[in-house]
Amino acid sequence: METPPDHAYPDHWEADVVLRDGGTARIRPITTADAERLVSFYEQVSDESKYYRFFAPYPRLSDRDVHRFTHHDYVDRVGLAVTVGGEFIATVRYDRIDARGLPATAPADEAEVAFLVQDAHQGRGVASALLEHIAAVARERGIRRFAAEVLPANSKMIKVFRDAGYTQKRSFEDGSVRLTLDLEPTAESLAVQRGREQRAEAHSVQRLLTPGSVAVVGTGRVPGGVGRTVLRNLLEAGFTGRVYAVNHAFAEDLRALDGVPAFRSVAAIGDPVDLAVLAVPARQVPEAVADCGRHGVRGLVVLSAGYAESGPEGLERQRELVRQARSYGMRIIGPNAFGIINTAEAVRLNASLAPEPPDRGRIGLFTQSGAIGIALLSGLYRRGAGLSSFISAGNRADVSGNDILQYWYEDPDTDVALLYLESIGNPRKFTRLARRTAALKPVVVVKGARHSGSAPPGHAVPVTRIPDATVSALLRQAGVIRVDTVTELVDAGLLLASQPLPAGPRVAILGNSESLGLLTYDACLTEGLRPSPPRDLTTAATPEDFRAALTLALSDPAVDAVVVTAIPHVGETGTTDPADGGALGTVLRETVTSVPGKPVAVVHVEIEGLAEALAVVERSARGPAGSAPAPTAAPPSAPPRPAGAPPAPTASPAPAAPPAPAAPPASAGPPSPAASGRIPAYPAAERAVRALAEAVRYAQWRRQSAEPGKVPEYLDDAIDESAAAALIARLLGDAPDPHGVPLGAADTRELLGLYGIPVRPTLPAPGPDDAVAAANRLGYPVALKTTAPHLRHRSDLGGVRLDLADEAQLRLAHRELTESLGGPAELRPVVQAMAPRGVDTVVRAAIDAAAGAVLSFGLAGAPSELLGDLAHRLVPATDRDVAEQIRSIRSAPLLFGWRGSTPVDTPALEELLLRVSRLVDDHPEIVSVTLEPVVVATRGLTVLGANVRLAPPPARGDLGPRSLPSY
Repeated sequence: METPPDHAYPDHWEADVVLRDGGTARIRPITTADAERLVSFYEQVSDESKYYRFFAPYPRLSDRDVHRFTHHDYVDRVGLAVTVGGEFIATVRYDRIDARGLPATAPADEAEVAFLVQDAHQGRGVASALLEHIAAVARERGIRRFAAEVLPANSKMIKVFRDAGYTQKRSFEDGSVRLTLDLEPTAESLAVQRGREQRAEAHSVQRLLTPGSVAVVGTGRVPGGVGRTVLRNLLEAGFTGRVYAVNHAFAEDLRALDGVPAFRSVAAIGDPVDLAVLAVPARQVPEAVADCGRHGVRGLVVLSAGYAESGPEGLERQRELVRQARSYGMRIIGPNAFGIINTAEAVRLNASLAPEPPDRGRIGLFTQSGAIGIALLSGLYRRGAGLSSFISAGNRADVSGNDILQYWYEDPDTDVALLYLESIGNPRKFTRLARRTAALKPVVVVKGARHSGSAPPGHAVPVTRIPDATVSALLRQAGVIRVDTVTELVDAGLLLASQPLPAGPRVAILGNSESLGLLTYDACLTEGLRPSPPRDLTTAATPEDFRAALTLALSDPAVDAVVVTAIPHVGETGTTDPADGGALGTVLRETVTSVPGKPVAVVHVEIEGLAEALAVVERSARGPAGSAPAPTAAPPSAPPRPAGAPPAPTASPAPAAPPAPAAPPASAGPPSPAASGRIPAYPAAERAVRALAEAVRYAQWRRQSAEPGKVPEYLDDAIDESAAAALIARLLGDAPDPHGVPLGAADTRELLGLYGIPVRPTLPAPGPDDAVAAANRLGYPVALKTTAPHLRHRSDLGGVRLDLADEAQLRLAHRELTESLGGPAELRPVVQAMAPRGVDTVVRAAIDAAAGAVLSFGLAGAPSELLGDLAHRLVPATDRDVAEQIRSIRSAPLLFGWRGSTPVDTPALEELLLRVSRLVDDHPEIVSVTLEPVVVATRGLTVLGANVRLAPPPARGDLGPRSLPSY
């Protein structure tokens, strides 16, 4: 494939961005066809802005100016424009210059940059977004610095440069401010970029959920149908804004429908429209989008089907829908969406097809499936839980779970985030956002399509090749509560939204059924909790008996959580009293309110009225005062861990971190639960205990995340990053194979050695004399092993012979090996000096284009290969990460003295994991590393085998300028 010349149009520079106010715009290179757009744009710029740009009155552009500003070589002279509706609203250009400030070509690495933004669009963050993109373009073209001349009175532009986070210098020359920016990304510039991204994306979702007016496009002329249903739901919810019914088939004299104004088009509505719900056939959607865009509609909910879920033609139709909507600055929920709900008293928006609208509450719910959305809404409604917001994104062609997390992060009405996901378009970004959100409020995820190997129909997203077990481990590293079913999603959400977080895993069990108590006890042990023996109140227990027992348990400092079990009270006549459920529920709520601070869950079997009595406070509350309490972090307690494995060591405080991506909401920090007394009820002990166990693990993660780990400084002493980079560049060559190249043994040892990872050498032994010569060189005792792929590390098949103490044993082993398994050419035998005995482990790192670098660890052989007992962490890993990683595998006790064996050197193992993490983080060209086996002895460890693969580094979208995904 021929490489296009540098002056070819760089379409990869095109990008859609979300601006500060939540609207969208498109950034693209300026071309020779843009002359009229440029002139029209310039005519709409004020004289003051023109003066700031040219340092003199400049009322109009000359033909020479227009030619200059529209003709670029896309190398030394580059111009970018921001467009909305196809028209320019801002431009930026750079010209490469030499040390004297004169026009230059490469290798000159400095450029002069200048911006111009229409006055009507100033303050929307347009210049900041442009700076990110023009800086990325410049770095791609070998430019390392920007120079800008700015008039002192142009404070807005000076602020854009000052706040960007780049290293910069400032001087005052000839009446202007000269700014020089180093374009190499810094921790501060990345933090600034992510902070702006968070605020912009959150605002874009807020605009969708808090409209002042809604138009339902496609409202039927007769009752029934999708559009008419949405209109009815909007009105029945008591939407506080204006509602309009729109259908191009309405009679010309129709003025109202169901009591709201009716129009044949959005353009005919005289007032602004913030949100349009499209319920028209897919073939009519483009016309409806154009109608909305021309009228200035700010967002769309597209209920229409017939897009990517219907095949290739539908996929192209979906892409065109996104392009069209974004060209007008609109964001889309859908297509094939179920709708959105916002229960805030000031909004009361139900722009959905939900048959049972939820009460107001503190749970946020996002789903990519309409059917699952119906089931979740129904389940939450039946169990008395309320929602703050609900978004069913359908094919999620634009607004995704990442955008909703950005919104929920700072939404004061949402305390728990529940997400049903069928695909994760940007796993790297999702885990970053989830980690930040989970530090403030629980994030619970259930993922469908876990084993299909592809995205569901309609989800046009990149497919990650990471196994589901690895995805689950990475989500948990980010603090996400990963559950397996939508039932578990609701179970966990109910507990987290109504109860404080537990201080630890110690659980008290009390109730009026010994059998139900034992089931709960067993479930606690299965989930890794530490239950006390159940307290049986007997079947004759009254509500007051429950009050006394629950008060005692909640007051016990040795108890972190309580599970109450209950069966119907049977009186002397052998009948049950329906009022008993309500009485017991009232007593339990009153007790929890009087002795707060610890979570309580109720397991009941067929007690009529109990669940309703436990949830009665929330069901009756429609305003803020009746909202369920937010979860709170409790004092630390010993976390559960595999039997025989000691707790991970506490990391020392990390060095000062760069500025946070965005300031936490005003409600940040452990919120206090409201005194609502609401208690979640479950029909089975296993469900209640599983939800409680998830809360225990989340609380443990939250306490630990308050003191994040760090990468120890001692690693720098044995790392030569520049030498490794030079070696990698030499090995890849000038035209690297895009599929990657495996390194030979010598190159692998050299590269790993530059990071303080010695690999025990091997010498070839094709014949017995070669084996003896190798052993004499290495020193006895030695190991003889094959390197054939089908026999590698297979001592069970006889491919490895250990502890050969002399020449006779070595010759005999070589003869037996070649006679039983094959000739030397097939076996490729090698000799290696014996390592101290210990536990065989495996360390791997692999790069996934979507999720990034993943560090994996397990015991070598059957535990990792047969049982899948591996632990995974995202790179870069900290000392806390690797300490937890080692201890999180099920076979961890073998490292810590299981059954009286001598514990091995886990600190040395932790250091090795940190070195591998640092290696792949420093050099993205390293796409895979495998160290197997790594023998961990009582003192030190030995790497006996290693494989490294290099390839051109994949693109890192998370380090580039902000942009919306384009699938």
